[in-house]
Amino acid sequence: MNIIVFGAAGQVGSRIVAEAVSRGHEVTAVIRRESQSSSLGTDVRVLVCDVSSGDLADPVSGHDFIMSALRAPSGEEAAIVSLTQAVVEPARSLGIPFLIVGGAAPMIVPDSDGHTVLTKPGFLPDAVVPVARASQAQCDWCSTRLDPNGVVLCPPAMLVPGTRTGTYRTSLDTLVVDDEGNSQISMEDFAVASLDEAENRTHAGRLFTVGS
Repeated sequence: MNIIVFGAAGQVGSRIVAEAVSRGHEVTAVIRRESQSSSLGTDVRVLVCDVSSGDLADPVSGHDFIMSALRAPSGEEAAIVSLTQAVVEPARSLGIPFLIVGGAAPMIVPDSDGHTVLTKPGFLPDAVVPVARASQAQCDWCSTRLDPNGVVLCPPAMLVPGTRTGTYRTSLDTLVVDDEGNSQISMEDFAVASLDEAENRTHAGRLFTVGS
């Protein structure tokens, strides 16, 4: 496939790019600054683009799949909604399948009387709450626009650099936890899940989450 990845220089985005390249896909890596290109290798087409400043119809046109791992700057967390809109609207108008990397906020915490990551009292450190509120708003907006072409992949409670094992578990609305109640996955395996979804479209039209 010919895949375009927004947020390609970020911790998650760069791993999605690397996973896509390793599978033989043609990749366009969208970055905000030219200086970010050095971390992406030579096997990708680099496109410098400020997502917040213009129409993305031309950049996404001609691609088979769109992936977005965009994140808003610290202190401007709410901007993730408009950044996501900038990617999703041209994808929908052109009929190109897309995957949005969301946040864990809307996922139900097991054994918490239906509370989500955002609503469970004391679950999140205060410093993380603005990011969680923004990711909830992002998922709320996306949920009204996930026709059969779109999907939102939400991370578990902990998404950290680590090892690629190639294995993970999925859930539609509840955090995936291990036997000790931990909800986590490596960024490398999160990228595996992202590309598996792009190739197989198992959860098209839905939000879902993954965990080790």
